[in-house]
Amino acid sequence: MSFSIAGKTVIVTGAANGVGLSIARHFADQGANVMFADMDEARLVAEIGEEAGQEGNIRYFAGDLRERLTIANLLSATIDAFDRVDILINASRQMLVSDPLNPDDDAVEQLLQQNLLASLRLSQVIAKRMIRQAEEAGQEDGSAGCIVNISSIAARRTHPELLGYSISCAALDQMTRSLAVALAANRIRVNAVAFGSVLSASLQGALKEHSDYRADIRAHTPLSRIASADELTETVQYLASDAAAFVTGQIVTVDGGRTLLDPVSAPAH
Repeated sequence: MSFSIAGKTVIVTGAANGVGLSIARHFADQGANVMFADMDEARLVAEIGEEAGQEGNIRYFAGDLRERLTIANLLSATIDAFDRVDILINASRQMLVSDPLNPDDDAVEQLLQQNLLASLRLSQVIAKRMIRQAEEAGQEDGSAGCIVNISSIAARRTHPELLGYSISCAALDQMTRSLAVALAANRIRVNAVAFGSVLSASLQGALKEHSDYRADIRAHTPLSRIASADELTETVQYLASDAAAFVTGQIVTVDGGRTLLDPVSAPAH
């Protein structure tokens, strides 16, 4: 089986910065047609504005994917640009500190909307398109498409201040498993990558505010370092490629061994 994703059409959400941007750029470099999607249009323009054009393999779409109309418009823009969609990478995530004992704190609701429901609704719409493409092509075997969700080891770790984030990531993991079973008959695979501490924009901000975080993360990671965003991209490519043709419903952990340690002494950041 091949690891190649060349010629495939990919939508990557959260593609204006951090992990999403790294994944989208990697897929484009590997020859895929990539739609960079994010809420932050200014950042999208700054990152890829000069590269996005009518003749190349990069486009961008700006909008709030918590809105159903925006999801429909993203699909339409992708079809207009590349005629089809083969791979969806749900990499848009938000992390907020929440007070677990404050009933007026709406972080849980907000993060479920951003990290779970937006990904679920987009996955449902894109999966229907993948099924339609396969039917129109008379395709009866092989992959009809795949979805990769970007999650976090926070789904399995307990840290009071990350209540909302942990719940939303755990829900995303279960969504991955449920959609994998639901879509298997349509030959659409659904997997997730759960990562530990990655030097994303949010973590960079946290490290600036809390200088002790870096040493704490290293102490609780067997490989004793923070991963670069680029280190996730190869794992995502594997799951999106034919090399993973018999892999579905799996949460692949990329955390430097962090979840192997005592969860009490290794809070997720």
